[in-house]
This record gives sequence, structure tokens and C-alpha cells, in this order.
Amino acid sequence: MKQITTKLDIQDKLPLTCSRSGTCCYGKLVLLNPWELVCLAREKGITPKEFRDLYCEFGGIRLKFDGKVGWKEQQACSQYVDNFGCSVHLGRPLSCRLYPLGRKIQSEEVCYIYEGYKFPCLEGCPEVTELPHLNVGEYLKGQIAEKFEKAQDSYLEVMQNLADIAFVLLLDTGLAESGEKDTLQLWRKMGNELPELLASRIGPKWLDYLMLPEIYDDLEDPVLFAQKHNELLQLKAQQKFGILQSNQEFHEASVLIMGVALHLARAIGANPKNLAEHWIATAKEHGALE
Repeated sequence: MKQITTKLDIQDKLPLTCSRSGTCCYGKLVLLNPWELVCLAREKGITPKEFRDLYCEFGGIRLKFDGKVGWKEQQACSQYVDNFGCSVHLGRPLSCRLYPLGRKIQSEEVCYIYEGYKFPCLEGCPEVTELPHLNVGEYLKGQIAEKFEKAQDSYLEVMQNLADIAFVLLLDTGLAESGEKDTLQLWRKMGNELPELLASRIGPKWLDYLMLPEIYDDLEDPVLFAQKHNELLQLKAQQKFGILQSNQEFHEASVLIMGVALHLARAIGANPKNLAEHWIATAKEHGALE
């Protein structure tokens, strides 16, 4: 049976009060932006690098689910503790705060959704029907989701700024004018790559720049954090790419920084394949070839 997507209004009432049975902590896909990684590490009492290396995959963009097998024979989140629950509950990322809802931005409007014909929690936690119902707005407020939504939206801008650097390296250096075609072909390939392959292509240095920014203040303000991170990434790009001279160097730099943009896209829940196609089409409109 084909799944459907149910779109919710902020005032729609649903059984959104958590039952805390823990079934939602098994077999899920929890992606992280850099600010969320910092929040988790702070709650765990370790450094972001330690948290990433111990509990994350693909350079830090996804939580490991390598815990004890439980609900539906699936493994638990690395942060889930039996008979206790989430060990980093106060620092949990947006996807955990919203669950079972998803969040999309369409035509600059934020939409909340869930997938399927039946409300997702009812199978694992049928007892939620006996709890007080909340509308979506009340639920978000109770989950303290506002700052985490701001972080997600701020990193959407960072992602676009990284892609803009890739455009500059392709379109403003003479590379596109030379008739070179490999750059766009690799943009498309990266958009279709598995996260582990893209992380390997990017390499540890740029993964660290992306997920472990050296920012020690403004941790309470995700917007300022993301802005400072953006400035650091722009500075790194200027230092690394400002002295390039040959078309081959411009090609390699454009591919690298576009890979970083696509990796961040996946971290914030965007579709790398769709974005790559959109950016390729834009580059072609400005004279690039494939």
C-alpha cells in the first residue's frame, strides 16, 4: 500500500504527548547539524570531537544506532539507556524533539507532516491516546524546539553559501569558459553518492571544518553560532582557494566545496540529489557545460 504524507496545521490536535516507552529510540535515522552536535556533546560532558568520534557516523552528521536490540528487532540509539531513556535528553536534536513529525520548508513556509495512513506513534505507543492531546504549536513549545528550528534554518543558509563558493570557482575563474565538463559531472555524482563515500571524498580536514567549528561562545544562540561558523568556513575557503591558478585546481576546489555543501545538505535533512540537479541546472544557465 502506497504511503501518503499528511500535512498538519499548527493548530491541529494530535496525541503528541510522549509516552516515554522508548520505542522511538530504535531503528531511526537521526541527522545532526554542527550546532546540534555541540549541544549533544555538552549534555554528555565531553568535547564535540569526542562525541562525534564515539557516537556519530559520516564525519558527524548522523547518530549511531548501535545499541541493544529491542523494538522490532532494531538497534537502539547510541544514547539510549535501558530502564532510563535518553542519556542526553536535554540536548537532543530537532528530529527527536519533533518526532513523530517531520518538518519541511515549501515556498518559504514551514510545514509539519507525518508519513503514512495512520499516526506513527499508535503502533509502538498506543497508550498515548489516553494522554492529553496537544496541538502542533503546543507540542513544539513543550519540546523547546524553537532554537533547534532556528539552527536548522540558519544552516540552510550556510549550505547555500558553500555552494556559492563552488559556483564562483566554476563560473568566475575561466574554468567554465574553457569548455570543461568534468566539474558538473562530479557535482551530479556526489549528489547520488552514499554518505560514507561523500565523507571519504571530502576528507577529514574539511569534515572537521564542517562539523567541529572552533567556536567557544554564542552556544546558546544558534543563529549567531551558525553565522560565526559561516565566517570560519568562508575564511578557510579563501585561505585554501585564494592562491589557485590552474583550471585543474579550480575544478578540484569547486568539486570539494560542493561536496561539503551537499554533505551539510544531508545533515539538515535536504535531498542531495535534488539539490545537485538544481545547482547543475543553474550553472548551465550561466554557461557551464556537462
